[in-house]
Amino acid sequence: MQDMTEALGLAVDLVASGDPDLVEIVGLSLQVSLSATLVACMIGLPLGALVAVTRFRGRGAVLTLMNALMGLPPVVVGLIVYLHLSRAGPLGFLGLLYTPGAMIIAQTILIAPIVAALSRQVLEDMHSEYDAQFRSLCLTRGQTIAALLWDARYPLLTVALAGFGRAVAEVGAVMIVGGNIDHLTRVMTTAIALETSKGALPMALALGIVLMALALGVNAAVQGVRSTAARYAYV
Repeated sequence: MQDMTEALGLAVDLVASGDPDLVEIVGLSLQVSLSATLVACMIGLPLGALVAVTRFRGRGAVLTLMNALMGLPPVVVGLIVYLHLSRAGPLGFLGLLYTPGAMIIAQTILIAPIVAALSRQVLEDMHSEYDAQFRSLCLTRGQTIAALLWDARYPLLTVALAGFGRAVAEVGAVMIVGGNIDHLTRVMTTAIALETSKGALPMALALGIVLMALALGVNAAVQGVRSTAARYAYV
């Protein structure tokens, strides 16, 4: 118990002092996860909006697939990305394996279905409410999607935050395609796994503290966005 207390004290000191290695790892984690979230939103939001406003044969199967992809196993995604980016793979010429770029690709694949499925539900509910008004204005499908995306910007921001929370906590896929290389591809989750296996508890706990703070911050941001959305709904 004494060792644990000492390790926790050293961890707090590392966070408070802004340890360079800690700052580097946290910075790379944020860079990778924020980039993946941005790309996933660029893919998932328009896709979710398109499915929300369109009725077509096989739509039920598409919805089932979108919901199923929300539970993609991270290690399987990592393996698929690895096979594509390895030297023998079709994208090996890009030289992205064991780089932050490969990690961004893996995280994007993981969270894009989450963004698409959640935004589809939000936008479909809103479209059902405003469908008659849109028809009376003779809006095109593109105009309808643009109007929905703008009107639902606050709920969709919570979707994006949920995607970021999923990305920043990812370990399996980024370990496979990033390799956990020091000063290059080592992020918080992979560093925690490594430092724990080495018995370096202070650094592992320090990273855990930062990761938990980020998780709490994301949840607080989601609640803040929901409160803002509810306030504007009554204006």
